[in-house]
Amino acid sequence: MRRVLKRVNPFKLDYLFRFLTTLATIAGAVLVTAGLLAFTASLFGIAPFAFVSQVQVPYVSLYTTPYLMMVDGPLTRYAVAQVLAVGEFGFAGAGAAIALGLWLLRRVVMWVCRGVLAAVIGVVRSPVATYRGIVRARNWLLAKVEYLQSESQRWVTLFRIARLPYSALRGLGFSPQMAATLLFAGSAVGTGVVVNETILEGRSFSRGDAGVYLAPGDSPVSYVSDPEEPGYNTLFVSLGAVPVLSIQLESISVGTVYTGSTLPSGQQYALQVGGIAASSGFTATRLEVGHLILEKSRCKRLELSDIQAHTLIVRGNASDGQSLAPTAAGGASNRMRAIGGGHHQAEAMTHSGGLFDRIAIQATESGQNGRVDRLVLTNMYTKGGPCQLSRMNVGTLEILLNEIGSGDGFAAKDFTISTSVTASVILMEDNVEVSISEPATS
Repeated sequence: MRRVLKRVNPFKLDYLFRFLTTLATIAGAVLVTAGLLAFTASLFGIAPFAFVSQVQVPYVSLYTTPYLMMVDGPLTRYAVAQVLAVGEFGFAGAGAAIALGLWLLRRVVMWVCRGVLAAVIGVVRSPVATYRGIVRARNWLLAKVEYLQSESQRWVTLFRIARLPYSALRGLGFSPQMAATLLFAGSAVGTGVVVNETILEGRSFSRGDAGVYLAPGDSPVSYVSDPEEPGYNTLFVSLGAVPVLSIQLESISVGTVYTGSTLPSGQQYALQVGGIAASSGFTATRLEVGHLILEKSRCKRLELSDIQAHTLIVRGNASDGQSLAPTAAGGASNRMRAIGGGHHQAEAMTHSGGLFDRIAIQATESGQNGRVDRLVLTNMYTKGGPCQLSRMNVGTLEILLNEIGSGDGFAAKDFTISTSVTASVILMEDNVEVSISEPATS
């Protein structure tokens, strides 16, 4: 007998015991599941009969018929009906299966119970330790979040540094095309940012590129591509048959006010708005505007001529000599005015910031007046040539808070409104003469 025991390998017995334990655990789980299912089925099977016995209603067939229709044969139907009719046996079998399963799973159940009990005791006995554990988990999560945020900010800073030369030129007021030219010429940055933001996008009015634009088109129909040629940095808006909802330009430097800029050859006005005079083979045109505002701007001279308006407001302008002589008139040309176009009216053309050697907004098609409902020029900083408004029919014309002067004394009238400017309503107030010279080139 001892020899037989010695031949038995304890390790193999241990493995066999573990296998049997695992098998018993699986069997217990199956029995518990089967018992619960049997319990549920028995409950649903006996419930109709218990209900019928209480309220005395022939309700049994509504519950038994679906079960009987699932099987074939009179014997099977009879057996199913009997099981459903005496659901108490189902309860007994289900209870036995659940009890046996729980006994086989007693180790797992005890392990789960110990864990839950230990967790509850730990929380009750050591609230401080529990709180510290929660704090450690919170700090770990916040540390990861802060690390990701710092890394993200570092990448953002790196990309800003990479595009700094281009952004700096745009911040100084250069158009995208001009900034790209300067960067290419000076090799200040790689071409990646410049190509992405300028060349591939093309020239655009909204981005402040120079060129000739047929309103309301946002892309120029022509432009001077050679930086050494006159007119390379001219912004010209041509108004024709298509009425425009609004044109708004603000915070722009024009003329010779910035270093290296000159007026294009043959041009004398830095800012020119209006129609075109008749010439050989060309019929004169006028610019029709619902509401025109020139405000907070700086001009060497400001000249208004050949304008028919309903309301003329000239307020708060300071000039180095002025001659303001509009004429009161109430004809058909001086009516209230608004420009519409329905579905075919163009949307707004808006631009802010930039450097141009000249700006012109004119009706240039022979015999076709340009039409815009609202034209706003704000903070136009000019040098090297006068600002001119002429050959226009305007509903309301406002000249507000501008500074005009070339430093040649009050005898030379730098701000002039000629007698050819007529209006039904004229309001002029707080316009003063002050010694003003052209701004310095920067």
